[in-house]
Amino acid sequence: MAQTKWNLPAAYPADNPHSVNLIAFAKDVADATGNKLQITVHPAASLFKAPEIKRAVATGQAQAGEVLISLHENEDPMFGIDVIPFLATSYPAAKRLWFASKPAIEKKLASQGLMLLFAVPWGPQGIYAKKDLNTVEDMKGLKWRAYNVGTSRIAELVGAQPVTIQAAELPQALATGVVNAFMTSGSTGYDSKSWETMTHFYDTQAWIPKNVTFVNKAAFDALDKPTQDAILKASAVAEERGWKLAEEKAKWYLEQLQANKMKVLPPPPALKSGLEKIGEQLTADWLKKAGADGEAVIAAYKK
Repeated sequence: MAQTKWNLPAAYPADNPHSVNLIAFAKDVADATGNKLQITVHPAASLFKAPEIKRAVATGQAQAGEVLISLHENEDPMFGIDVIPFLATSYPAAKRLWFASKPAIEKKLASQGLMLLFAVPWGPQGIYAKKDLNTVEDMKGLKWRAYNVGTSRIAELVGAQPVTIQAAELPQALATGVVNAFMTSGSTGYDSKSWETMTHFYDTQAWIPKNVTFVNKAAFDALDKPTQDAILKASAVAEERGWKLAEEKAKWYLEQLQANKMKVLPPPPALKSGLEKIGEQLTADWLKKAGADGEAVIAAYKK
């Protein structure tokens, strides 16, 4: 019984729900294969930085990996469908959107030598700020953390200044004042102790992004059938567990922000309608890039 050892790089802290779920997935695979396949999870961007993970797996430097799929929207608009603001603003809607877009995403990953294993959502995205935001005009001139195409476009449309910062570098950027507003989940706000620099969290539920876990297809094909089946079964379990965990934790994280004296508020009506207008603009932008494939996915989602 030869042992196979795999590395799975990930970008978030070891105690983040995504990493916790990956470690449980690795344990499920080890248990199911009698330790024949051992997957070591490398959290906190310790093996590869977030933007490098996908390529590392495609080129065989690592056998599996997890990424925030929208980081790669420039390669294919389909990778950015879950960050179109105000398209899917609840977990049931996000799940529908995932199932509508999954075949197209699988196909694109396959063309890059990757096989999709599972996807797990983050918490809904809200706006962190140091001041009251009553309208989108109040966002003008803010130094706005951007981490993908959508967050950069929002900055442009409201007249803020986009600054590209990955999650691992956010605490430093906040501490040094490189950014003074950003849009992310309750969990990233909690991980980066946002209350040390921010005062407000507007629960806009703008979108529910996802992390996707995939495997190098050649590495997967080299395994025997029982081991492949064990991975697929553990993946289905991880996806279900991950969605459940995300929903439970989303509420908990907002409670933690409040416990640390942040104001957790719904967006005021004028801010909300201004953001929805931006959402319509960004959906139209996205459809232009994604063409007929994109239209088909949005139509399937809205059915």
